[in-house]
Amino acid sequence: MLILGCVLGLLACGRANADWPEFRGPHGDGHVVTESGNQPVQLPLSWSETENIAWKTPIPHKGWSTPVVMDGLVWLTTAATDGHDFYAIAVDASTGKIRFNKLLFHSEKPEPLGNNVNCYASPSPAIEPGRVYIHFGSYGTACLDTATGAVIWERTDLPCRHFRGPGSSVVLIKDLVILTMDGIDLQYLVALDKKTGKTAWKTDRTAEWNDLGPDGKPIADGDYRKAYSTPLITEVGGKPMMISAGAKAIYGYDPRTGDELWKVQHNGQGNAAMPIVGHGMAFVSTGFSTPEFLAIRLDRARGDVIPAKNIVWRTKKGAPKMPSPILLDDLLFMLSDQGVVSCLEAQTGKELWKERIGGDYAASMMLAGDRLYCLSQDGKATVLKAGRQYQQLAKNVLASGFMASPAASGKALYLRTKTDLYRIENNAVKTSASK
Repeated sequence: MLILGCVLGLLACGRANADWPEFRGPHGDGHVVTESGNQPVQLPLSWSETENIAWKTPIPHKGWSTPVVMDGLVWLTTAATDGHDFYAIAVDASTGKIRFNKLLFHSEKPEPLGNNVNCYASPSPAIEPGRVYIHFGSYGTACLDTATGAVIWERTDLPCRHFRGPGSSVVLIKDLVILTMDGIDLQYLVALDKKTGKTAWKTDRTAEWNDLGPDGKPIADGDYRKAYSTPLITEVGGKPMMISAGAKAIYGYDPRTGDELWKVQHNGQGNAAMPIVGHGMAFVSTGFSTPEFLAIRLDRARGDVIPAKNIVWRTKKGAPKMPSPILLDDLLFMLSDQGVVSCLEAQTGKELWKERIGGDYAASMMLAGDRLYCLSQDGKATVLKAGRQYQQLAKNVLASGFMASPAASGKALYLRTKTDLYRIENNAVKTSASK
C-alpha cells in the first residue's frame, strides 16, 4: 500500500506537525496540519498591509526560498544580487526581530543567472530539532545549530553549473540530507550524513539526452538538461521510495542507498514543481518545452518503465512548470504559471473545472482544511475553496510579489514577498518591532 507523504522522514526527524520543516510542509504535500496531525487549522482568510499583520520584517538582499518554522524561529536564506555572498537568516516568530543574519559562503566568480526569474537563494532549507540545513546549490551547503547559529559542518565541493541559478530544496530522511544537483554540465543526487556532512551516496542521472547539435555538443550549453524540482519521499510496498523529476526523465530511487529503481522518459526540462503521491500513483510535471502532467502507477514501476503500462493518465491542459500541485482525497488541483487553476479527478484525470485567477505564478499552492492559497508574482493572494465546484473565497494583496511558497505554523501564515517576511494571523496587532 502507498502511504502518503514523507512518512519515514517524519518519524525519523521527530518533526512537530504544527511547524513547517521543509519546502512543502510536514508531509511534503503542501498540507497544513495541527499538532494532532489530523485537523485543519483556521488560518486567516483575508489580510492587507493594514489588516491581520502581526509583524512585517524587511529581508536584506534577495531570496526566493520558502521559510521553515520550528521552535519559535523562522529560517530562510538570502544572497547578494550579484551572487557573491550567501546568508542564513533566523527571525523570531513572535516578534519579527532578526535573531541571526549569518554570512555562510562567498563566491569570487558566481555564474550569471541568465534570466530574471530565479535568484541565488531559491533552494529552501530544512529543519529539525536543534539543526537547520541550509543549501545554495554548488555555492555551499551547511548545517547550523538553531540555538546559536554556529556552523556544525559545511560543504563547498559539490560541483554543478546551475547556469540559471540553483532551485532544488533540501530533503531529510533518517540520518541523511538529500540534495539535487541538476545543472547544465552535471546531473546527480547526493546524500550527506547529517552529523558530519560527509557523502553517504551519490547517484548520476541516467536520462537519454537528445539535445546534441551537429558538432556533438549539447545545444544551448546544456540548458535542456537543467531541472529545479525537489524530490518527494514516500513508501511503496513497505519500502521507502523517492520520486524525483529531472530533465528528460522522472525517477524512482531508494533514498537510503541512491539506487535507481525506475524511470519514465519524457520531453520536458527545467522541472520545478515537486511531485505528489496518492491512490498508488505519483503525479508529476515534466516542466518546460513540452509541459505535461503525468499520473504514474507506482506498484508496477521497475526499471525503464513502459509508458503504456505505468502511465495511468496524462494531460497537457494547465500543466504547471513551477507551482507544485495539491491532492485532496480524489481531487487534484493544479495552478499553471499563467494563473489557470484546474481541478481534476485524481484517479482518472477527468477535468471538473478550470478557471483563470489572473497573474503569473512561481509559488506552490498550500492547502489548509478546504482552502487553497495561491500567491502570484505581483503580490496577489487568491484563496479558493478546494471542492468539485469553483468558488473564490478571498483575494488579498501585499506590497511586493511572491516567488517563495507560503508556510504556516499554528494559526499563523508566514508569507515571504520579494522584499519582506510577514506573520499573518487573525485579529493580529502589529508589534513595535514590525513598524
